[in-house]
Amino acid sequence: MNLPPRHLVNDASDHLEMLCDIIPDRHVGSPGNRAATEYVAQVLSDYGWFLERQTFSCIDWSQGPVKLTTDKTSWEAFASPYSLSCLETAPLKAAATLQELERMELRSCILLMHGELTRDQLMPKNFPFYNPSEHQRIIKVLDQKAPLAIITATEKNPGLAGAMYPFPVFEDGDFDIPSVYMTDRQGARLLKYAGENITLQIDSTRIPSTGENVIAIKGREETRRIVVCAHIDAKKDISGALDNATGIVTLLLLARLLRAYAGDPVIELIAFNGEDYYSAPGQIKYLEAYKKRLPAIQLVMNMDGVGFREGKTAFSFYECPENLTKDIGKMLTAHEGMIQGEPWMQSDHMIFAQQKVPAMAFTSEKFDEIWCNIAHTLHDTVDKVAPEKLLYLAERLYEIINYFQQNEWR
Repeated sequence: MNLPPRHLVNDASDHLEMLCDIIPDRHVGSPGNRAATEYVAQVLSDYGWFLERQTFSCIDWSQGPVKLTTDKTSWEAFASPYSLSCLETAPLKAAATLQELERMELRSCILLMHGELTRDQLMPKNFPFYNPSEHQRIIKVLDQKAPLAIITATEKNPGLAGAMYPFPVFEDGDFDIPSVYMTDRQGARLLKYAGENITLQIDSTRIPSTGENVIAIKGREETRRIVVCAHIDAKKDISGALDNATGIVTLLLLARLLRAYAGDPVIELIAFNGEDYYSAPGQIKYLEAYKKRLPAIQLVMNMDGVGFREGKTAFSFYECPENLTKDIGKMLTAHEGMIQGEPWMQSDHMIFAQQKVPAMAFTSEKFDEIWCNIAHTLHDTVDKVAPEKLLYLAERLYEIINYFQQNEWR
C-alpha cells in the first residue's frame, strides 16, 4: 500500500479550523457538538466509509452569574457544571474532612467544603467505569445530610485536576444539591463567616438534549477487527484543540489514507462522544450495542492529546500479547518522532482494556505539560498544534493496520 503525498497536512489544518474555530463549543448536548459530529460523518461518508450513528440522550446546560454575599462582603464563585439553580440565605457550616462531615447536621444550612474534602474532583455518582469507594461515601453522606447548597474551595492541583484552577469538585447531572466552586484563597476568606448567614444565588439550567457516536466501517472479514478511536467532545466553552480535536483529525486523515481499503481485517473508526462528560454516554451506548463484537477486536488504537507542537508522539500498550507489543513497539520506535511512554488511564482505550481487549493509547510525549497547563482551559487552542504530526501519526496507524493484514493474530 503506497502512502499519499504530504499535502494532506493542509487537510489536517482545515479540519482543525473547522472543529476548533468555525464550529464553536463541542461540549456534549450542545449545537456545536451536533455540528461537529455531522461534519465528521460527512467527511467519512465522502471517503466511502459505511456509517453507523448511535444517538443517546444527554443534558446540555447553561449558566449565569453566581452571587455569594453577606451584608458586608462578596466572594467570587462559579456554578458547578450541571448544578441546579438556587436562591438561599442560611447559616454557613464548614467541613474539611469526611469525619467532620459525618458528624454535622446540615439541613437548612449552606455547606463549605475545603481542605482534604476537595483535593479531588469527585467521580459522578453513577459513573460506570471508575468510582472510588471514598468518593461514593462522600456523595452518600451529602445526599443524606441534604444541605441547601454546597460551596467547594479548591487548591491548584495539576496532578489531580489538570490545568483548571479552581476546579469543580462536582460535575454531575445526577447530583441534585446546588453547588459552586471557588479558589482556596476565597474559601479561606469565607471560612471566617462560618456560623453566620450567607446568601447564595445560582443561575443554572439543565437542558434535555441528544448526542451521538459516529462509527465508520470498511473491510470484509467480520471475525477480525481493528478499532481506531478518539473522542469528539470537549469541555464547555473550550476550543479543545489538543483535547481532543487532534485525535479526531488524525482519525479523518487515516480514513482518507484507507479510502480504497477493502481487505481483512475489518477497520472500525469511532468518533466517541462523552469522554469529557459526566456519565460517558457514548461509551456506554457503544458497549451495550456491540459487546458481542469485542472478541473479534485484535487491537484498539485510541488517540487523545496528540499533535502537541513540542516533543514526540508517545504510545503505550494495555492487555496486549507480548509478541504484539514487541513487534509494534519495534516498528514504531524505528521512527524518529515516536517514543514509548508511560501507561495512562484517563481515556477511551480503558473501556476496552477493562474488557481484556488489546489496546494502545497515543498521546504527546509532553502529556504532563498539556494536562497541567493547557487541557480544559482557554489555552487549548490550535496554535499549540503541529498539524504535520497528525499526518505523521496517521501514517503510523496505517502501518500497523498493514501489519495486521500480513499477520494472523488471534
